[in-house]
Amino acid sequence: MASVDSSCLRFASPRRASLGAISEDLFDRTFGANVKGALFTVQKALPLLRDGASVILTSSIVGSKGHPNVSVYSATKAALRSFARTWTTDLKDRKIRVNVVSPGAIDTEGLRGLRHTDSEGLNSLFRDKIPLGRIGRPEEVASAVSFLASDDSTYVAGVELFVDGGFAQV
Repeated sequence: MASVDSSCLRFASPRRASLGAISEDLFDRTFGANVKGALFTVQKALPLLRDGASVILTSSIVGSKGHPNVSVYSATKAALRSFARTWTTDLKDRKIRVNVVSPGAIDTEGLRGLRHTDSEGLNSLFRDKIPLGRIGRPEEVASAVSFLASDDSTYVAGVELFVDGGFAQV
C-alpha cells in the first residue's frame, strides 16, 4: 500500500485567491496535492492492479463550474477529468477502466467547517441551487464509487460521474 504524506492533506480544501493574487506557493501546493499526488499514486499502483481493474479518481463539480476565487483548485479538478480520459486510452491493453467521480455539496465535516455551519445550515445554503433541493450524503457518493468499482460497470470507462443532485448539469 502506498503511503500518503499527511502534509498534503491540509491543502485538500480549496484555498481562495482571485486572479492577480494567486501566489506560486498556492499554485504549487494545490497542483502538488491534487494533480501530482494523483498521478504518482496511480502510477505507483499500476504494477499492483490486475488486468480489468478499475481506477476511480475523485474530482469535484468545481472542475466544470466557474466559481470565483478558486481557479487554481478548479483547474486541478479539471486535470483529474483529463487523466480519466487519457489514462483510459493509455491502459486499454490491460483493460483497466479509469473514471472520475465529481461530488457536489455533500454533508461532511469538511464542508461544514468550510462554511462554518451544521447540516441544516448547509441545506439552507445550497437547497435553492441544487435541482434535487438538498445537499448530498456521503453514502450517495460511496454508492457511485461502488458502482464504478463493480463488475456492473465493466463497460464504463473514461467518464465523469457527477454526484451533485443535478447542480453542475442544470
